[in-house]
Amino acid sequence: MNTVGIIAEYNPFHAGHAFHVAETRRRLGECAVAAVMSGNFVQRGECAVLDKWTRAKAALKGGVDLVLELPTVWAVSSAECFARGAAGILEGTGVVSRLSFGSECGDVDKLQRVAVCLDSPRYLDELRRFLDEGLPFAACRQAAVGELLGSEPAELLAQPNNNLGIEYIRALNALGSGIRSVTIPRTGAGHDGGEHPEYPSASFVREQIRSGALGAENPAWMKNGERWVLGALRAMDGEDFAALPDCGEGLSQRIYRAARQGAALEEVYDLAKTKRYAHARIRRAVLWGALGLTLAGRPEFPPYLRVLGANERGRGLLREMKTAASLPVITKPAHGKGIPLFELEARCTDLYQLCRREPGPCGLEWTTNPVMI
Repeated sequence: MNTVGIIAEYNPFHAGHAFHVAETRRRLGECAVAAVMSGNFVQRGECAVLDKWTRAKAALKGGVDLVLELPTVWAVSSAECFARGAAGILEGTGVVSRLSFGSECGDVDKLQRVAVCLDSPRYLDELRRFLDEGLPFAACRQAAVGELLGSEPAELLAQPNNNLGIEYIRALNALGSGIRSVTIPRTGAGHDGGEHPEYPSASFVREQIRSGALGAENPAWMKNGERWVLGALRAMDGEDFAALPDCGEGLSQRIYRAARQGAALEEVYDLAKTKRYAHARIRRAVLWGALGLTLAGRPEFPPYLRVLGANERGRGLLREMKTAASLPVITKPAHGKGIPLFELEARCTDLYQLCRREPGPCGLEWTTNPVMI
């Protein structure tokens, strides 16, 4: 049976995600689905509204067969780095032959064309020209592609799921992977949209969870851990901020000053923000600082495959991976002892507990087994 990979945050898993899984199977035929899912922290520089094991269980109930973790050092990163880490995990399984992702345009050939452009020398020359004008990186990127391919392909980069899909394709191309991509048009409310009769946005569902409307058990919100984050930032010096990723062009100094002035997280973000820096970029840098993450702690490629959950078909995949995978498969927490990245993940999970409505204990990374249904 073919195995299709999906890269997701499932923050939280909702009807739109279930549609994506079902539509993937409708288009490709009956197949196993292996998802690479962010852990307890996500790309926007926030904590996940529900912990990773709860979200993995929801994904399994929604049609996914196997859930593997994308470690925090990739999960809380730029789209390019996020994609690189997730693609490395899918490639490392040795069993995934296709990657399915959602996009606004629904045309993988158009996305592939932009991906190739972004990896061309001519693109880098155009990008430098626009960066010299002091524009935000995303705007420079889109303008550079517009110069080379025209405005219509460049506009694909303005939509978040198109943008991620392009980065997934780039990451697989860089690996020389044989995994082929297929894209499913997004359905329902747009990214950060609102209510929808069938497919509300993830941001809307998160607010429903935090308000208590959906009855989720002990959800998390960054504001709950605000004092921890502010304390960690105030303990950092200028050199610590300068070592954070994506903090060149003066951003590290802005965050350093903002952290020493701001009395709330939103105030820190606002003080650091200018038109040149995307809000998500600032939030990610702040979270890296608070978690004590460093670039030295992020290997070039993921060193293991961490299983968060599986159903019966997923357990069959795990048996295949015993011989097919190029990376070690971690199914028991104890197997992570002595692995620096896993131990770093354990610290992130301990700090995540401070973001929950009712703070949880330390040590859950070492005592929580994968969800099996």
